[in-house]
Amino acid sequence: METPPLTTPEPNDRATPDAVAGSWVEMLPRSWKPYARLARADRPIGAWLLFWPCAWGTALAGGLPQETYLVLLFLIGSFAMRSAGCVYNDIIDRDLDASVERTRDRPLASGRVSLKAAWALLVGLSLVGLVVLLQLGGFAQLVALGSLLLVSAYPFMKRITWWPQAWLGLTFNWGALVGFAAIAGDLPPAALALYAAGVFWTLGYDTIYALQDIEDDALAGIKSSARRLGGDVRAGVAIFYAVTVVLLAAALWFAAPERPLVLAALLPAALHLLLQVRDLRCADTAGALRLFRSNTLTGTLVFAACLAAGL
Repeated sequence: METPPLTTPEPNDRATPDAVAGSWVEMLPRSWKPYARLARADRPIGAWLLFWPCAWGTALAGGLPQETYLVLLFLIGSFAMRSAGCVYNDIIDRDLDASVERTRDRPLASGRVSLKAAWALLVGLSLVGLVVLLQLGGFAQLVALGSLLLVSAYPFMKRITWWPQAWLGLTFNWGALVGFAAIAGDLPPAALALYAAGVFWTLGYDTIYALQDIEDDALAGIKSSARRLGGDVRAGVAIFYAVTVVLLAAALWFAAPERPLVLAALLPAALHLLLQVRDLRCADTAGALRLFRSNTLTGTLVFAACLAAGL
């Protein structure tokens, strides 16, 4: 009787701990799931956080409701390019991810997706972003291309600086400049203040996010603002969010100086950020993830304020 060949057990198909429970990814065929998870399809919060600054810039520049199609394009582009960025980040960080509890089950770190397949997925997602880019005007295209250096350098920041969250802020909020440029054709002070506000917003929420990994990061030698701030994380986030609100107020003032009452539209967003600081507990990793995800609402509230100023 012939002995059957030995087979390798199928790798564990667990999602990472910060994935959305019961997401649509769970309904995909088993062979598709690792690729969807590599693109963070089960963690859409990052795509929304990339999208909102694009929508802010479009709204503050007075592009809505006339140019609503641009917001839809930015939505598609944000989901595609955030996924592309995550694939690129995982390619660079695959060895580091394997040493961190929260990320060791990521498809590349665990070996469920090959490096070659990851590069192919990255190219496909980038082509979707290119299609969106080509729909913009010439100046907006040039502004958008200016983000490529920031994107390509980001994965290396955690190795060389305690403030990779600040670099992420520079990268993730570039869409505020692109959105404004697509409507106005230039980058006035309102656009620059809006972009700066987004940078500090990201510095705050991504410091909260980094609290989940603070112990593993220390063991792996990964730097983060959460580690740098130590016991002062709450005070640091409070300062970052306070600067965010001041810069948002400046952006609205520059955009509509004849209507100072429009600054009141920022109050809901400011209150929401204040509540995040109030509820922040450094040792509560589950709470940190919840607060991080709540910034989808922050983006929505800031969008409403930009819309009020831009109309």
